[in-house]
Amino acid sequence: MSGVGMFVALCLAPAALSSLHPECEYIFQLEKEERRCLQHIAEQGNRSTGCRPFWDAVSCWPHAFTGETVHRACPAVFSLFRNSTGSVSRNCTPAGWSRPFPPYHIACNVDADIPETEESYFATVKLIYTVGYSISLVVLAVAVLILLLFRKLRCARNFIHIQLFATFILKSAAVFIKDATLFSSDDTNHCTLSTFACKVSVVFCHYCVMANFFWLLVEALYLNSLLLSSFYHSRRCLWGFSLLGWGVPVLFIVLWIGSRVYFEDTECWDVNEDSPYWWIIKGPIVASIAVNFMLFMNIMRILMQKLNPRLIQFNNSSQYRRLTKSTLLLIPLFGTHYMFFNFLPDYFNVSLRLCIELCMGSFQGLLVAILYCFLNQEVQKEVHMQWLRWQERSYGVVSPAAKGSQMDTPF
Repeated sequence: MSGVGMFVALCLAPAALSSLHPECEYIFQLEKEERRCLQHIAEQGNRSTGCRPFWDAVSCWPHAFTGETVHRACPAVFSLFRNSTGSVSRNCTPAGWSRPFPPYHIACNVDADIPETEESYFATVKLIYTVGYSISLVVLAVAVLILLLFRKLRCARNFIHIQLFATFILKSAAVFIKDATLFSSDDTNHCTLSTFACKVSVVFCHYCVMANFFWLLVEALYLNSLLLSSFYHSRRCLWGFSLLGWGVPVLFIVLWIGSRVYFEDTECWDVNEDSPYWWIIKGPIVASIAVNFMLFMNIMRILMQKLNPRLIQFNNSSQYRRLTKSTLLLIPLFGTHYMFFNFLPDYFNVSLRLCIELCMGSFQGLLVAILYCFLNQEVQKEVHMQWLRWQERSYGVVSPAAKGSQMDTPF
């Protein structure tokens, strides 16, 4: 079983997961049982008769006399895989301990191929999210260049979009940095790794996630104000949005770093089992998701009112219908699906969470870039105009469309 996918889930979906990695919990619990067993063996001392106590890497077997049969309940660690309530036995023979019967995987209802199956599953998940983040990173970079290069596209709306794209780019980069730091070698024990580079990668990952959620919140705030048409987007307003999107996560990350340094400086800071300090990061993210959800409900209420045929002219209804379609497509991209996971216990259907939060989430930046940039009619017209100008300079052909075009203002 691999911890790659679970660590990424902890990094990229902190609002949903906050406990110990299943693989690390398995390793730590076995190490704890081994220490307890070895301490018990040392206290018993050496006995010349019968079978000596020993640790078989799973269970602790006590001293037994020749001909005695010892029974052991299934180790608690197996409950991480299945609900195990069976028992395993060994005979003390003149030649020593017999093999366990029935074998652990049969007695404890644990398939022998679980590690291989889990390894294959996490390897597939890692491949999918690597492809997803790679594609998203490239497409988002192109989208940012388009919005920056064309002067007519420079406005408050696109400024906010660029910041959101940047958070998705940083989040993709954080995944690759984290993988290179924690899982560069098969010999690296990511459960006990505690290096400066490892902790920096975790901090950077958490900051990128927080910044992404807060810029999603900024998008929702801007969308509400745009629909209400009662908010003037001055330069001061953009500074306020920047402070919310980039500055507030810095504050919480600094507080969390301080709490880990002084109170929980363990492992790579990626383990947050029963840690009250984890809420320094998780709390603001959960709050931003909740506010985002309420803002989108308000957006739908406003749109339904504006689409009422009795309140608007038929000529304007197409604009709001297009607005409604865009909003419906954007709702799942603004973290509203995390509202469902926040009310579930940790590790409820881990496979489903990994698929949604890693595989599908890795393509979130791609979808945002398509919806906010490449499907934006204003962007399409500006790119088309630039193409026509290039044709004019190259071939001397002037298209009627190049003489001018009326710009619309979708968001």
